[in-house]
Amino acid sequence: MNRTNPYFSVFSLLLAVAISACEPTNPFGNGPTYNIEENLERDRVIIDEYLANAEIDSLYRIHHESGVIIIVQEEGEGTRPMVGSVVYTDYTGSLISDGTVFDTSFEDVARENDLFDEEREYLPIQFTVGRAEVIQGWEIGFQRLRPGSKAVLLIPSPYAYRDADREAIPPNSVLRFDVDFLGID
Repeated sequence: MNRTNPYFSVFSLLLAVAISACEPTNPFGNGPTYNIEENLERDRVIIDEYLANAEIDSLYRIHHESGVIIIVQEEGEGTRPMVGSVVYTDYTGSLISDGTVFDTSFEDVARENDLFDEEREYLPIQFTVGRAEVIQGWEIGFQRLRPGSKAVLLIPSPYAYRDADREAIPPNSVLRFDVDFLGID
């Protein structure tokens, strides 16, 4: 007589459910899938229009394949950061749609833009390249800069906050960061 082990059947069923739950087209997901290519295409048009009208002094521009644009205003010296490098920088972040400043490491800029928080210390920030401590656009941008550089990073939404609805940053926003790359460890 050919009898099937009941535990094997239950295990098989649970395994099938677990595998199907990992599918990217899972109907029980939390909403639609973020369309990177569609957003990059939209953001490229926005960035091109912005660059056609913005007056940004630069030594040179790097148009990264991701869509991130690095506009070098002052060239630094030394080795570019690699995965594992600790980067120190001051910055001001703004929306390219209307120039609204949403974050900065400078106290005077925070005060000028009604962002000042008495509980915050306005100091350069540090992050380790490759550890996802900052948005992906920063990872891309800083790996193309030398310590001591001043630059503008234009970051399409897929390499920033995507469609997240943040307090001062609307979903799918293209961001501008004016950075002062202070150094690396």
